[in-house]
Amino acid sequence: MPRCLRLAVLAMTVATASATPRDASAQIATVTGRAGSLQLGGRLHSQYSASSIEAADNDFFLRRARLRVDAEITDWISGTVMTDFAAGQADLQDVFVRFELSDAFNVSIGQLKRAFDLFELHSSTDLSLIERTGAIEGLAVCSGVGSICSYSRFTEQLRYAGRDQGVRIEGASGTLSYQVTVTNGTGIGIGDENDLKSFSGRVTLASSEVLRTSAQLAFHDYVGPGDENATAVAWGGDVEYGTWRDGLLVQAGVVFGDNWELLDAEDDPMGFLTLQGVASYYRPLEGDRIVGVEPLARLSYGDPNLDGDDDGGLLFTPGVMAYFSGRNKIGANLDVYSPQTGDTEWSLKVQTFLYF
Repeated sequence: MPRCLRLAVLAMTVATASATPRDASAQIATVTGRAGSLQLGGRLHSQYSASSIEAADNDFFLRRARLRVDAEITDWISGTVMTDFAAGQADLQDVFVRFELSDAFNVSIGQLKRAFDLFELHSSTDLSLIERTGAIEGLAVCSGVGSICSYSRFTEQLRYAGRDQGVRIEGASGTLSYQVTVTNGTGIGIGDENDLKSFSGRVTLASSEVLRTSAQLAFHDYVGPGDENATAVAWGGDVEYGTWRDGLLVQAGVVFGDNWELLDAEDDPMGFLTLQGVASYYRPLEGDRIVGVEPLARLSYGDPNLDGDDDGGLLFTPGVMAYFSGRNKIGANLDVYSPQTGDTEWSLKVQTFLYF
């Protein structure tokens, strides 16, 4: 076993053994640091994936093996370090310091999630979907972004969403909240490649305790042909009704923008469109082991080139989750992708979720 994995297993064992069972859904160990208090936690997601593509590997693998440390220095200064060991090496995910200056103005600096779409901002420990992108192993048919034309494939691959290095400003006042990020635009652990910066932001209106509507806008900088600096734009909106593990939850979003990985004859980005809806229903059970079940369905559509014909596709995902305690669960998703041109393919994914 690689040394980093041995360290990860040891740290997870210590964190789990020392956790104070205050809440079965979030058992977090609290220890005293040199200049504040620390909370230790983590997640372990183990997956089996099979595909209808004959050349694809059907195998078991660690999808995520993450350790997280949250440090509270004062009542307004805190920090987070989260590392993923699933790939056999230590990869930093969230690494930032946070200054909570007021309810309406908080600043985080480091490596963090960009302020864009709903599905990326929610934690993988909450999501009912096993894979945000619904990828079909061995299938790469979507122009520009590769893989399949799904909502999260566009936002992730085109770097409008996901983790990056920079600054996030956020806050709330009444029913309105906002997030703004200024980042390198190059992704996790990669230095900037030009003098420009990427900007993204979203504004959310909470009409009630269960209904939230948001609008988002992003400017992504990249190095274009001839090593010239360029900027791509994406915009959209999303709506969310319900809360996690509490009856009906519906999420839907739409994004338009520049597919800067697919250029026209004048080296300008082609326009793309993607939309997605996810619905799930959590039903509690009176049992000692399985405390809830959650059927779910996703419908995602993507078109990588609005000027092209028959180059998009539709992703449909039925699935179910069985909950053991809080966010600890096991689930199965069947991702079925139907391109506008070509054969329908599928991928079966089964994943366990350990949260501590």
